[in-house]
Amino acid sequence: MEKFARSRRARVIAMVAVSAIALGIAGFVVFMKWRAGDDGPPQKDAPMNAAARREVIDSLISTLNQAYVFPQRAAVIEHGLRAQLTKGTFDTSDSAIQFARTLTEHMQALVPDRHLEVRYFEAPIPVPEAGKEDEDTPEEAATAAREGVRMNFGVETVGRLHCNLGYIELRQFGRPAQVASRIESAMALVADTRALVIDLRRNHGGDPEMVMQVASYLFDQPTHLNDIYWREGDRTETRWTTAEVTGRRYGAARPIVILTSEETFSAGEDFAYALKHAGRAVLIGETTGGGAHPGSRRRLTAHFMMNVPTGRSINPVTKTDWEGTGVVPDIPVRAKKALVVGQESLLKKLLAGETNAEWRRRMNSCLEELK
Repeated sequence: MEKFARSRRARVIAMVAVSAIALGIAGFVVFMKWRAGDDGPPQKDAPMNAAARREVIDSLISTLNQAYVFPQRAAVIEHGLRAQLTKGTFDTSDSAIQFARTLTEHMQALVPDRHLEVRYFEAPIPVPEAGKEDEDTPEEAATAAREGVRMNFGVETVGRLHCNLGYIELRQFGRPAQVASRIESAMALVADTRALVIDLRRNHGGDPEMVMQVASYLFDQPTHLNDIYWREGDRTETRWTTAEVTGRRYGAARPIVILTSEETFSAGEDFAYALKHAGRAVLIGETTGGGAHPGSRRRLTAHFMMNVPTGRSINPVTKTDWEGTGVVPDIPVRAKKALVVGQESLLKKLLAGETNAEWRRRMNSCLEELK
């Protein structure tokens, strides 16, 4: 199972990294992951000696003990890494890029949390000002804006399929300030469709606030979808859809299917898991990646950062989350077939209640075309 999970992660590294850049996630709490050296221009490697390795590990352990949502797991990682350091496990890690990857692998072997990652940067990482740890640097903000525009902030495709089915593909859940108007426009375009397909097969995460905003269009009244426990303040944030939306509400009456793949990760899983267990959508596709712990990036040393999960999701129905297991679809099929199966599922449901002879003929014709 672990070997399969690693090969799954390897296939989506670059795409997830690009999504993370577009969000501009330094210090920003998101459901997202990234990997060292896989986004933008290749990082120029640097040599590592014993003192440099120890400095990174000491800072990593201190950061986890202060911020990781699971303090007991932080202690497990500390014990394991210090034991490996003493044994000389890292003595051959003389490359900064490889050392970051090796640390990530060892952490995830000790604690299977897919949001735990270490990353190396060629350029020096500035020390954040006190009280501004959660703010982007001007360079990060500029990069996020540039990449976000290129990706349309995650809103990939909006359209109308045959027989008046709506279709929205979301590659990420961007920040509300950037994406809310785009979602409003998308929902206007599908407002008069009979049913809706939401494609998350290449969605690799994003902002939990945007997850709630999108979900709010799909219910008639506030609905309890998810909670997040934060270690800081020992508090639980209860998350409901909103009573008001800025655009045309799709509502709760029309059927929805959500398409998933093994690439679907983090905030994409949050959305799928919440709507599945709220009984609002049918999931079709593959079991998702299995990352349920939002967090933020923390500076370790001048050239190393790590992603630290600072919260954990709690579904009000299951009382748990999808960490490690992924979100299991209601109708399992290969990802490349999910759109066809999704359309078939919706058309059959609509056909069962359709009394208009002409529309019954059209829907049967659409079903034949999908075969």
